[in-house]
Amino acid sequence: MKKHHEVVAAIIQRGDEILCLQRGASKYDYIGYKWEFPGGKVEAGETQEQALVREIKEELALDIQVEGPLLTVEHEYPDFIITMHGLHCTTLNSELVLHEHQAYKWLRAEELSTLDWAAADVPLVEKLQA
Repeated sequence: MKKHHEVVAAIIQRGDEILCLQRGASKYDYIGYKWEFPGGKVEAGETQEQALVREIKEELALDIQVEGPLLTVEHEYPDFIITMHGLHCTTLNSELVLHEHQAYKWLRAEELSTLDWAAADVPLVEKLQA
């Protein structure tokens, strides 16, 4: 049976631009070097908001304000399943430090489809472009 992870993803907006991050190499080829929205696993005892604030602080040294839900996606990868809660966020500071990703871009919603997204993030991109 595949492992199931509950994760949160931050749709961080700065003006009319959205923060997009590129993963580095991965033990799973199908997500290595793909673009994604930042976030991570919800730990035991954490709310989705608490997990997202913690993950963004750890990964990017950014302070965020969670504004509300965008979309929840369930996606089955070859080795695991994720339930990903995409949450709208704003940033309180725009200086970021990449601790886990290799690149980032701030893009307008209509530009998001120019990137090679991780499969689980595609429904979030489509929702943002609707």
